[in-house]
Amino acid sequence: MSLNMGYAALLPEIALLAAAVLVLLGGSFLPRNRQVLTRWFSVAALVVSAAAGMAGVAGVPESIFSGTYALDTSTAVVRIVAPLATLVVVLIGRHEFIGSVRESETYALLLLATLGTVVIGGTIDLLVLVAGYLLASIPLYALIGLSRSGPAAEATLKTYLIGALFGVLLMAGVTLLTGLASTSSYEDMSEALSTAPVVAVAGGAVAVLIGLTFKAGAVPGHFWIPDASQASGIAVAAFVTTVPKIGALIALGRLIEIMPDSVDVPLLVAILAVVSMTVGNLAALAQKNVRRLLGWSTVSQVGYLLMPLAVITTSDGASAALLVYIGLYALTNLAIFAVVACFPHREELDDWAGVARAHPWLTGTLIVSALSLVGTPPTAVFIGKVAVFTVAWDGGMPWLVVAAAVNSVLSLVYYLRLFRPAFRPPAPVTAPADDDAPEASRGVKATAVILGAAVLSAGAAVAGIWLATLA
Repeated sequence: MSLNMGYAALLPEIALLAAAVLVLLGGSFLPRNRQVLTRWFSVAALVVSAAAGMAGVAGVPESIFSGTYALDTSTAVVRIVAPLATLVVVLIGRHEFIGSVRESETYALLLLATLGTVVIGGTIDLLVLVAGYLLASIPLYALIGLSRSGPAAEATLKTYLIGALFGVLLMAGVTLLTGLASTSSYEDMSEALSTAPVVAVAGGAVAVLIGLTFKAGAVPGHFWIPDASQASGIAVAAFVTTVPKIGALIALGRLIEIMPDSVDVPLLVAILAVVSMTVGNLAALAQKNVRRLLGWSTVSQVGYLLMPLAVITTSDGASAALLVYIGLYALTNLAIFAVVACFPHREELDDWAGVARAHPWLTGTLIVSALSLVGTPPTAVFIGKVAVFTVAWDGGMPWLVVAAAVNSVLSLVYYLRLFRPAFRPPAPVTAPADDDAPEASRGVKATAVILGAAVLSAGAAVAGIWLATLA
């Protein structure tokens, strides 16, 4: 066990925490028309955090603080992707946040939730995992309710109740595993659990894994995702469907690796993967509200993200496939929500009639992002799906690959429904006149188009790097 107390190594986390506190305090003294300063301070803090995370990529893997926190590739990815994803959320939420009565508090909550996500992904200690879970969850409840509408209040209450239930389940599992192993550190837990009673270990492992499905948005902890996506603000919806997944999936990977062979955790994860992608796809087929459809889409996408976790102990490339898919999925999901943020008054699919003629670049981004989520070449998520399909096959789960392929074909139906109305002629009665609305700013549109171009180019870039490493 390392006793390294590397405070300097926690610069990405410290930057987020310090910024959250300063933004909260600064916002208490700044007048309403100067609250925008907290926005730019938050953006700077997110850039600093991500840059500090990048600086640690080349470091030698180690653990710090008595083996409670890992400095490895997975931690580096969550340190980079989570702050950058939150940065995009702040940019596309410009008109949603600026001038609101809770502007500085919104940025503070986003920073704290991002910090919780990073902690969940980086920790290798069950007690720290619980702390990170709470830190990442509590700001979400407030963020979802910020729009102060009836549906938002309902979604907040639903998210809170589900989060509390799965949080209790997680803590019960942590208590059981810690008691059985006489330690909460992953480094010492694996060997201790191999000699513990199988039934007790299985109970603890299942409780912890199921508890984390709330943060990952996977079945059975997924019920809050569609309601939160539909009822919260668009930028907040982009955040809750993207950032929490990053840390939770990496945490799941770390836990599965230390579970003894006496408990078939990989099979449980594989079943959850199939159920998540199937439930998400079938539910999305019936949706007419754009954001609710995207909410169910994220439930299905987490099913694919669980595939490498099911073979993480039997396939050498599973961890790399997971990290690649996480990054490419985050980019694509934020791109599609950025397009939605350009048309905040077009809630239903039919409201998008005429968008293709008036906004061809945004329509192109919408198409590229939707096809990427399907897994169509040469887009970003296509490479991610190839990677996770490959490692699942190599890891001895061909049936999981077949189920995922069938679900990919099924998802094509509702992703086509997402952008097909844009090519219909506008109906004067149903098409909202939002082209000149202040929400459709040039900055948000430019962000959406840039993200769309990144979705298109990231697939080729990652494929090139992948082929180069194989050569």
